[in-house]
Amino acid sequence: MKVLSTLTLSLTSLTVALLVATAPAAAQEPSTANGEWPSYGGNLSHDRYSPLAQITEDNFSDLEEAWRFNTDNLGPEPEQRYQSTPLMVNGILYVTAGSRRAAVALDPATGELLWMHRVDEGERGSTAPRRLSGRGLTYWNDGDDGVILYVTPGYQLVALHALTGTPMPDFGDNGIIDLKQNIDQDLEPTAEIGLHAAPIVAGNTIIVGAAHLPGGAPPSRTNVKGFVRGFDARTGDRKWIFHTIPDGDEFGNDTWGDDSWRTTGNTGVWAQMSIDPELNMAYLPVEAPTGDYYGGHRPGDNLFSGSVVAVDLDTGERKWHYQTVHHDIWDWDLPAAPVLLDITVDGRPIKALIQPTKQNYMFVLDRETGEPIWPIPEVPVPAGTVPGEWYAPTQPIPTKPPPVDEVDLNEDHLVDYTPELRTRAKAIYDKHTIGWLYDPPTVATPDMLGTLQLPNSTGGVNWPGASADPETGFFYVYTKTQIGALGMINDPDRSDMDFIRGRPEGVSFRDAGTNIDGFPMIKPPWGRITGVNMNTGDIAWQIPHGEAPDNIQNHPLLDGADIGRTGWPGRVGLLITKNLVVAGESGFYTTETGEVGAMLRAYDKATGDEVGAVYMSAPQTGSPMTYQVDGEQYIVVATSGGGQSGTLLAYKLP
Repeated sequence: MKVLSTLTLSLTSLTVALLVATAPAAAQEPSTANGEWPSYGGNLSHDRYSPLAQITEDNFSDLEEAWRFNTDNLGPEPEQRYQSTPLMVNGILYVTAGSRRAAVALDPATGELLWMHRVDEGERGSTAPRRLSGRGLTYWNDGDDGVILYVTPGYQLVALHALTGTPMPDFGDNGIIDLKQNIDQDLEPTAEIGLHAAPIVAGNTIIVGAAHLPGGAPPSRTNVKGFVRGFDARTGDRKWIFHTIPDGDEFGNDTWGDDSWRTTGNTGVWAQMSIDPELNMAYLPVEAPTGDYYGGHRPGDNLFSGSVVAVDLDTGERKWHYQTVHHDIWDWDLPAAPVLLDITVDGRPIKALIQPTKQNYMFVLDRETGEPIWPIPEVPVPAGTVPGEWYAPTQPIPTKPPPVDEVDLNEDHLVDYTPELRTRAKAIYDKHTIGWLYDPPTVATPDMLGTLQLPNSTGGVNWPGASADPETGFFYVYTKTQIGALGMINDPDRSDMDFIRGRPEGVSFRDAGTNIDGFPMIKPPWGRITGVNMNTGDIAWQIPHGEAPDNIQNHPLLDGADIGRTGWPGRVGLLITKNLVVAGESGFYTTETGEVGAMLRAYDKATGDEVGAVYMSAPQTGSPMTYQVDGEQYIVVATSGGGQSGTLLAYKLP
């Protein structure tokens, strides 16, 4: 293929491009049905499904590494937490990579670098709240050669010509929009707002969310507001803004007592979003307000925090909302895109939306109206004793499907492989307040260190979210089963909030730990995959996913006990194909092939039975995707960790 190599330098950006001399004709709208992977979630429904069927249960274990792409040279230092999911459109693979979050284009058959683009942001990038390579980018079919869109660490939206990686000159300021401007707030270039997630685009509208630093101990009750905006995909002009904390004359403002809507921040959409183009609706999973565990400065239910909000794609007008947690003081913010799935319930076809949550409940709603498919009663929950806190009297608890992981900690959960492990687990247990997931946080003292959370504030489900099979109505989700301790302290030196998360004075990090010399204090499975028949709301199967690392399997406190397949906590995304559920493991161990690394595993979609596995040199840290080029199906996954830097691994059949 004839190529022309070009080098472009400017004060704001660096682009290295190999320009394809003969561009392909404008393609049909890209889709996994065409063997492509055009969106972070596979498609706008975020079901992470591809109908490709060349890789099956009979040959999965025969997969070989086709190529690998290491990201070390795309930043001043190697990336150790590579979370991106690539796209493949029109014969080119696109991904964010490296510790400066470059956008790169690769040959999908060989991994050869075609072009690279990054923005030199200086202090704006180095002080950003969401750094490194992020989770991906998006493709827009402009009717010509296509456009690649991504958000930099310093919160700028970049539009690039998909074939060359050169900025689109008519978009914003030479291809860049400063997202800290035109956000209905006065923000400095170093203001504490950014984004790890990929933007999402449909029609002529790009939607961009917002993320902040973790909010367990914010320095102030006042913070930047995470408003969501829609932009014109051709010009970059702002089309609309949705105030996730409503202004004084907007719906929902009365749920923010003491005029707290004026000063409270966060409440952004840091997760991926989904879109139904036929309904012309976008679905926004909104996070918690400032701060994560104390809401005394923001009394009330606090709309639209903890809510799925459906908005008009073109105008941003709210069509409906559903709040999954009232007045969040547990960090139960919505971590992942809603999955859009057409199901049949009692003979009735339904356009459903399934919102995964950290709480292990899946909220199943009619995506046209927001009405629950099965009853979601408001259940009375206990009030707590933290001074100044405001407590919601009820929380919505779905009746179907049942929780896909643990929600109510008790002594039966404590690890008991040996008497010593059980005794030490009980000692940790006895130093905390115990309850179910909506028991409130408590003030930490040297004798009672706070409340034990199961799941903890990172889930359950986290940012990889869930997947589905649109042909069968089955839904698949990975969850981790891991304890967290939640104690509240007053510390004026750290924050102007009355309470933040922390340890009482005189208690060390080790003494406040919730593991036993590194061994989990609760029984496995510590990571699991669940298959749910969403036509009935019933769990079809559940399996442990992932081997425990060597230091757990060989832990001296096990005294030689064989613990078998335990599953392992991580953040694991699932790929669904015509034949398989595919997921990589999240920890290092000596694999069945005798090498230190992890396995990429395949499971039967109907039963959860394992049907194949292939070695990875490092754990899965992004989510796997699949595509087909030149008649061959590939699976690609981002890996990193344990001293191994960010690397894309691509597999195909021999």
